Amino acid sequence: MGKINWKPGTMLYPLPAVLVSCGETPDEYNLLTVSWTGTICSAPPMCYISVRPERHSYGIIRRTGEYVINLTTEKLAYAADWCGVKSGRDVNKWEACGLTPTPAHVVKAPAVLESPVSIECVVKDIIELGSHHMFVSEVMNVIADDSYINADTGAFSLKASDPICYIHGHYFKTGAPIGKFGWTVEKKRK
Repeated sequence: MGKINWKPGTMLYPLPAVLVSCGETPDEYNLLTVSWTGTICSAPPMCYISVRPERHSYGIIRRTGEYVINLTTEKLAYAADWCGVKSGRDVNKWEACGLTPTPAHVVKAPAVLESPVSIECVVKDIIELGSHHMFVSEVMNVIADDSYINADTGAFSLKASDPICYIHGHYFKTGAPIGKFGWTVEKKRK
């Protein structure tokens, strides 16, 4: 098997494909699609999104210092793509995609009612990296759709919501599990 050198680029995939909601009042509520996002700390819980400064939502998030990361599903794939190629300067993305802004519990930005998980974030730092600026944020609250909670165990099943991910220009459904954290060292039951 041969290997070749490739130009430096963003080849760390898959990534979540999320809808980020922002705005303090209904007249400025907006959505943008982000894949440059992830967890960066457990205690306190922190995450990030990276956004191009020319994006309409960038100015809203920078001014308000808050946003909501809404996980997407196979049912939300069309909206996730559409909101990534249209600008909130020109169209109301909520109406165009039939999505429902619902009040978050801590931040003023709305959550997406149709999302299985909405993560309320407050910006702690903005790092200007180049084409994108990273909003380093503390997670203030997580809103979970109770239809994905097992009544017997109380466990949340994100897999049951059919989450999607982004891989080098394409959206994919997540596949079948191949193991769980720690399965390689788990003691076998007798």
